[in-house]
Amino acid sequence: MDGRVEESGHGCHGGGDVSEWKKVAELRAVAEAQDPAAKEEDDFALRRFLRARDHNISKATSMLLQYLSWKRSTKPHGFISDDEVRGEIAKNRDCMKGFDRLGRPLVYLYAARHFPVRRDFEELKLYVTYVLDKICTRLPVGQEKFAAVIDLGGWGYSNCDIRGYLMGLEIMQSYYPERLGRVFLIHVPYMFMAAWKVVYPFIDEKTRKKFVFVADRDLDATLKDAIDASELLEEYGGKLKLQC
Repeated sequence: MDGRVEESGHGCHGGGDVSEWKKVAELRAVAEAQDPAAKEEDDFALRRFLRARDHNISKATSMLLQYLSWKRSTKPHGFISDDEVRGEIAKNRDCMKGFDRLGRPLVYLYAARHFPVRRDFEELKLYVTYVLDKICTRLPVGQEKFAAVIDLGGWGYSNCDIRGYLMGLEIMQSYYPERLGRVFLIHVPYMFMAAWKVVYPFIDEKTRKKFVFVADRDLDATLKDAIDASELLEEYGGKLKLQC
């Protein structure tokens, strides 16, 4: 998770709903009693877990404890190194450049560069975590969410990876709650909708609202409405040069 801004050991709130922060304190007390590792998470992290479970302390505690267990097993050294996912990095499927108009860091994902027959599933799982951690390090102070553009141009059945998609969703929804701000799906081929129908039921209701399918005729206006031209990649009509 992000670095902590220390104040009495748990972070400086800098405003916010008083009743919500009281629930965060309650969540912390309950979670730390069951797993001392919860002390390493700042109050903003706990608030994200709380919000993801509609401020239900019991459900948020369960979610947080599962995250702490996953974190120990997946990132025993605290991070995923480049060497652990070098094979996935070489496929050049993502680009992290620019910010949207709300100050959220952007990640561009190129779906047609993924071929499930060529991937190692365990390495792919680590790579998803690696990418999520990397985008979170770009979050400005005061910003907790990121935005994504998923380019499906050229996507075909050879790129379809339902198991991989579901795994990515599971990691994001379970271990990075309240991090996703918005996802634009662009250049969407008709055949992709068959895969989407399989994946859609596994997306929680809050997250579903964050996915936006953009028709080609609306692409320029939609992206420029959300992203200033100076922060948008040149290939999408912006002024930001691709240097990923």
